[in-house]
This record gives sequence, structure tokens and C-alpha cells, in this order.
Amino acid sequence: MNITLDQAEKIITTAKEKSIALNTKMNISVVDAGANLVAFARMDGAWLGSLDISLKKAKTARFFDMNTGVIGELSQPGGALYNIEHSNGGLITFPGGVPIKNEKDEIIGAIGVSGSTVENDHAVAEAGATAL
Repeated sequence: MNITLDQAEKIITTAKEKSIALNTKMNISVVDAGANLVAFARMDGAWLGSLDISLKKAKTARFFDMNTGVIGELSQPGGALYNIEHSNGGLITFPGGVPIKNEKDEIIGAIGVSGSTVENDHAVAEAGATAL
């Protein structure tokens, strides 16, 4: 099962609304079940450097089917996934990446958000991931 473009656009719209509510400017990436980019939005004034981070957060969430913040906790020195961020061409292991599930609880993609604090990034990503 894969995310559709219509679903990805709805997710981005919801994430942008949450970002506006938090008074932030975000880069928002949505990938499909194969971690391929389906949709992207860079809000006016969002940091250019966060574009790549948002995509890597989405891919990281999909590669491991968990929130990137959880991976970050597991990748600390002495953790079970220590140094994992150096795999797969570079991962992002701090909050802002969330898997996206369909109504059958199947993972169909992931969202990655970057442009503010990790707390805001996660809140915007979570809002997008639950938009369907």
C-alpha cells in the first residue's frame, strides 16, 4: 500500500496549518512506502538548509518505521543503534519524522518536517501524519 499524491497534499496542507498556528516556517517532505519523495512544500521564508533535513527525516522514519526522535534516543552513545545516523547515506535522528499509516494501520509513507525547534518540528509532523 502506498500513499497517493492526494493524500500527501492533504498531509502537507494540515502540516502547514499547524506550522502557521505555531508561528513557524517549515520545509515539509512526504515520502511513499519506498521512501521516495511524493510531495514537498517549503513555506515562504523557511530555511534553505532545512530542505534536505526534512527529506532525510521522512526517509529515516520510513526506513525504520518509527518516529525519528525514538531513533535518536536509541542512537545515543551506548544505545542499541549508536552511530546509525551514518548508515543509508545519512539519517536524521532527532524529532520531526513520523511514519504515516492508513486506516488499516499499515505504513504507507512518512512525513519529515524541519525549520524550527525539534519540538515544533515533531508537532507539525505529527499533525500531518494524523491528517488522513
